[in-house]
Amino acid sequence: MNAASRPAADQITAALDPSTDLTFELPSPEDENLSEYEFQQQIETAWQVCDRFDLQTDIWRGRILRTVRDREKRGGDGRGSGFLNWLKDREITKSQAYSLIELADSADTLLQEGMLEPQSVNNFSKRAFVETAQSAPEVQQLVSDAAQRGDHITRREVRQISDEWTAMSSDLLPTELKEKAANNTIPTRYLAPLVKEMQKLPPPHQETLKTEISLNPDIDTLKQVTAEARYLAKYLEAAVQVQALSSDELDLEQALEEALRIGCLNATADLVKQASQLEQATAKLYGAWTQMNKLAERVYVDSGASTPHLRRLLNHLEPLTSQTIEVQLGDPESPLSHMVRLQLLSADGGSEAAESSP
Repeated sequence: MNAASRPAADQITAALDPSTDLTFELPSPEDENLSEYEFQQQIETAWQVCDRFDLQTDIWRGRILRTVRDREKRGGDGRGSGFLNWLKDREITKSQAYSLIELADSADTLLQEGMLEPQSVNNFSKRAFVETAQSAPEVQQLVSDAAQRGDHITRREVRQISDEWTAMSSDLLPTELKEKAANNTIPTRYLAPLVKEMQKLPPPHQETLKTEISLNPDIDTLKQVTAEARYLAKYLEAAVQVQALSSDELDLEQALEEALRIGCLNATADLVKQASQLEQATAKLYGAWTQMNKLAERVYVDSGASTPHLRRLLNHLEPLTSQTIEVQLGDPESPLSHMVRLQLLSADGGSEAAESSP
């Protein structure tokens, strides 16, 4: 730890003194003289203290892990095996370790850049601090300012500040809407989801939706346009992945316009999404079927009269390795059960025919 960060470290260490913060008593669940409001207040206070200690403890664990990792990089074998063994001895997974290191890096950045005073860390819940560290620098500054003022920061406060910044800084929202958000006529919680969905769309669609909002800058229009943007993004993303739609004879934009005109954009977007998933599932099915046949052939060659049970296993798997794949859906004794048969008509990736029988 360098000299610049040592004062901050000392103050956080002092804040971790259990004799100062963990000397609280939990309310008795059988105390009938205690109102429900008072009970919940005392429980919430105790929870916040534990949450704060959890955050500080994880920050220091991240610093410890980072130190061990960096020491290994300096004098280890170059493969990081010493660090991995250290984690294994303490039953810490690699992903957990790097998550804690990331938390420590974020904490040090906020502290060293002057955004946050060490004592203000106590004003964060753990999840709020992590979310702040993952936010845009502007949001980090706004949240840090609130913590410096003594505000208790939860994930809800972080998201609210993030939503406000997203809404007021985005070029995708018309001025009329920003003015209503500024004077609290429209809550900012309705704006951030719209911006996030519009960011996924090409400029022409963004302009169309922006114009629609400008004409009617109200909550109902916001909800409608947000849903519309979501389905547009889903349609555009899925359509380019569906091989069946890659034809010069098909105009995807015109199909989209018609779906919008007759009010079935939702169903059309879901249809295209399902088509994409079906094509991907078909490719995986064919790959698994091919691999099963190779493995079954190898086992058949290696087995013989001395392995009757192994041969019987192959016989039972035959419905899955033949050209007509058979799968029983549901309990065979149930009247709702039925057999699904998938016939592979071409071994070179041609068409497939499916049938279902009771």
